[in-house]
Amino acid sequence: MKGYVYILTNKSRTILYIGATSNIKERIQKPIKGKGAVFTKKYHLKYLIYYEIFENTSQAFKREKQLKNWRKEWKWNLILSKNPDLLDLLEDFD
Repeated sequence: MKGYVYILTNKSRTILYIGATSNIKERIQKPIKGKGAVFTKKYHLKYLIYYEIFENTSQAFKREKQLKNWRKEWKWNLILSKNPDLLDLLEDFD
């Protein structure tokens, strides 16, 4: 089963949330529908600005932990290297 690491943000692109899942489309729909975790609801994190695909979920969860330990500047550099316009990438999963 594939695994995904993803980064969500708010409309103004000021807050980041890093997560990992086996079903990215379903997972990303939760905050859009207002059913996400407390943190994603509180900060209106509905925009997928970065993701990585892995062969399995254990690799994805390992990468999630790694990214969570990164400095904020490093996270932004990673995001901007693949998504310089900070577009919502949810349509990649339609």
